[in-house]
Amino acid sequence: MLRTLKLIWFALVSLLLTLVPQGLWTGLLAANLKTGIGLPWAVPVMGVVLGLAWLYAGGRGPPARTSAARRVYRRANPVSAKAWAWALLANGLALLALSGLWIVMFQLVKAPGNPAADLSKYSPLTVAIVLVSGAVVGAVAEEVGIRGYLQGALERVVPIPVAIGLAALVLSPGHALTQGFVWSTLSFYVLVDIVYGATAYLTNSVYPAIVAHAAGLLAFFFLIWPHDAARKLVAAGGADGWFWIHVAQAVGFGAVAVWAFTRLAKVARPAGPRP
Repeated sequence: MLRTLKLIWFALVSLLLTLVPQGLWTGLLAANLKTGIGLPWAVPVMGVVLGLAWLYAGGRGPPARTSAARRVYRRANPVSAKAWAWALLANGLALLALSGLWIVMFQLVKAPGNPAADLSKYSPLTVAIVLVSGAVVGAVAEEVGIRGYLQGALERVVPIPVAIGLAALVLSPGHALTQGFVWSTLSFYVLVDIVYGATAYLTNSVYPAIVAHAAGLLAFFFLIWPHDAARKLVAAGGADGWFWIHVAQAVGFGAVAVWAFTRLAKVARPAGPRP
């Protein structure tokens, strides 16, 4: 019972540590928009905050008694070149599959989609800087807090697939707060988080998952979410050729991604201590 309560407390703290940096970035960006984002001062400010949070999560700062544990739970371990290659390939294939799946599910179930600040009035360079910064903040905060701290703690007490799945479920309320409590959207993000969780476990590092996560966010920021408003529900207009192409994209690349992850499991040689 005591262990269960500790895990629940650890999950709440991990979720808080994940959502606070993202909430802070949202607040800084909103303030920057009011003062004129032609000068994106929110980016360097958030960079400093994120850097300090990264150091603290890795064991810097008080209390000294938790320093070693924080360093292990951050899971910032080196990864071999071969494992890097297979991790990035597997996640790239998964991204192609998940992009198709998002489009298919968005046309099957009415969902609010991903809300975003209106940056249409600003230069492409400014928009790129803001979106890249948002992707990095989201990737680092989530991978360290969820795949490092929370999943690392769960891996000690439950089977690995269960640990990965539970960590994904814990993050679901955070996704729902921004994109609505819609079963299709929540299911999609659970699947995404399982992909990143498997990557973190197989490589015993958050580094490949951070890169893959940031790349995934950028792909959706630039290529997927801006077109969601124009997508028509299948129930309203029927399934056109593009719908079935995206179904094939999700299934085909999903199958190849599973194969790539099995290859990653064989070649990965995790370095550093397990959480």
